[in-house]
Amino acid sequence: MTESIDWGYMLALAATLAASGAVAGFLAGVFGIGGGAVLVPTLYQFLTIFGVDPSVCMHISIATSLGIVVPTSIRSFMEHRARGAVDIALLRSWIIPVPAGAIIASFVAAYVSGAELKGIFAFVALIIAIRMLFNRESWRIGNEIPGNPVRAICGALMGFFSTMMGVGGGVMNNTFMTLFGRPIHQAVATSSGVGILISIPGTIGLIIAGWGEPELPPFSLGYINLLGVALVIPVTFFAAPVGVRVAHALPKRVLEICFGVFLLTVSARFAWSLWG
Repeated sequence: MTESIDWGYMLALAATLAASGAVAGFLAGVFGIGGGAVLVPTLYQFLTIFGVDPSVCMHISIATSLGIVVPTSIRSFMEHRARGAVDIALLRSWIIPVPAGAIIASFVAAYVSGAELKGIFAFVALIIAIRMLFNRESWRIGNEIPGNPVRAICGALMGFFSTMMGVGGGVMNNTFMTLFGRPIHQAVATSSGVGILISIPGTIGLIIAGWGEPELPPFSLGYINLLGVALVIPVTFFAAPVGVRVAHALPKRVLEICFGVFLLTVSARFAWSLWG
């Protein structure tokens, strides 16, 4: 970054980040997802169009998304806990495994290319999309969440792959808990706590991992773009209710199918950019 600030560049970057936040906020409101699954591909698309170096576009998108998840997860968790909907015992059992997976992932991200990160996102997005498209409430593996070491391994994997994707782990935890017979409302509430366990260590790790990277845009702290965090949070706050109004006009199953199609599209686009 040069000593003198190019204000034209900064305004264009700010507009790019705000636009990505508006699109992601709207889609998050429509699909009822925390935002990372839509924010990462949206940020990536806008940063690519803007001309940010391709080698760091995916890293910035993932890290900035996680930085945004921190305050939203904390606020959501406090509200859900006040209603008594959170499985505190499950969260306590994951205090070490989930953050450990997130920390490992943040440092792995420093050694993999943007193309490899896109490949990981595309693969996991494909799995989630298949689950959304063919989901049945009757699907269960068991009636009780397993104990350790299975629980710890699942928590660590959730932290790892969520951080590599820049998401708070909501979809993964919801799937995990409902497959073991937990009600969806409890799963959603507990996911807000999982988001804290993932986003805080993941954010810190990605700051360290990207420290000194020469190709980062202005106002970057490691891989996290502070301008993006500052702009996207309020923009998504105002854009999400618009998406929520659209969501309430559609049946739940239609929303699941739409979100599955969205993720399939993102997965296919990332895969095409890698192998097309």
